[in-house]
Amino acid sequence: MPTTFRQHRKQDDPVLTVDFTRFPLAPGDRVLDLGCGAGRHAFECYRRGAQVVALDQNGEEIREVAKWFAAMKEAGEAPAGATATAMEGDALNLPFPDESFDVVIISEVMEHIPDDKGVLAEMVRVLKPGGRIAITVPRYGPEKVCWALSDAYHEVEGGHIRIYKADELLGKIRQAGLRPYGTHHAHALHSPYWWLKCAFGVDNDKALPVRAYHKLLVWDIMKKPALTRVAEQLLNPVVGKSFVAYATKPHLPKAQA
Repeated sequence: MPTTFRQHRKQDDPVLTVDFTRFPLAPGDRVLDLGCGAGRHAFECYRRGAQVVALDQNGEEIREVAKWFAAMKEAGEAPAGATATAMEGDALNLPFPDESFDVVIISEVMEHIPDDKGVLAEMVRVLKPGGRIAITVPRYGPEKVCWALSDAYHEVEGGHIRIYKADELLGKIRQAGLRPYGTHHAHALHSPYWWLKCAFGVDNDKALPVRAYHKLLVWDIMKKPALTRVAEQLLNPVVGKSFVAYATKPHLPKAQA
């Protein structure tokens, strides 16, 4: 089990969307990974010594995340004091008291949810004053190409229902009472892959261009060559697949006596 887990980690690390050099965690930080999916950010937070809650409405994925948390603990991948919990839940009705978390991460989730303002309000509610939040969504330009190439890419149950412009998302973040402090783009090498998927059929993994590009991505993830790392850094501002925003919840002024 430990060997398999380390292989899993090696695959996950390079595809983190949140940049933890810009969004540092302290050991003991209480972190909510909202809409955690397969758990890539939750695993990284756990490895960094946080007290992590990974929440998703997909029970099957949550069960898998729980298994990987257990494997991580068994493999000694988490430092002393770190904790990890995987649970099912509703992003619009979080089962936590106010001001429960130091950090909230929501990655590639808000584009799926009709009431995105409601999700933001819930995140702000459970975030402590002075706490930090990381929000990632598909970037406007690359996402528009995907939508133009394929209706099946977005017209599916639970699929993407909107495309955010950066200013629109930042405006909603401010309206929710948060203060943005940084943005960037990520995963430029993944944009052409999804354009190919949309062009040849989102469920058609046998198309030669799709298979060839997928092999390139797997090679990049496993080997981490300097050439593709530098190329992606240079291309991220132009065709990065994801837009990432970081914000803080301000401390409210103390009430006058």
